[in-house]
Amino acid sequence: MPARLLSIPVVAAALDVDRRTVYRFIAAGDLPVVDLRTGTGRSRIRVPAVGLDEFISSRAVAAPRPRR
Repeated sequence: MPARLLSIPVVAAALDVDRRTVYRFIAAGDLPVVDLRTGTGRSRIRVPAVGLDEFISSRAVAAPRPRR
């Protein structure tokens, strides 16, 4: 089965952040991308759904303990 690829606006909506923030995560190497470049035009990048899931899992934190 082919990998499911997500557009930058879809990833931004899933993370509830701006598209620029998604590009920062990509530039930092935190989010993997697939480049669907066709010819000499602009690149068309997509984020594999598995990569987004791993990104979210890597950033998950435990809930703080309640104070007594």
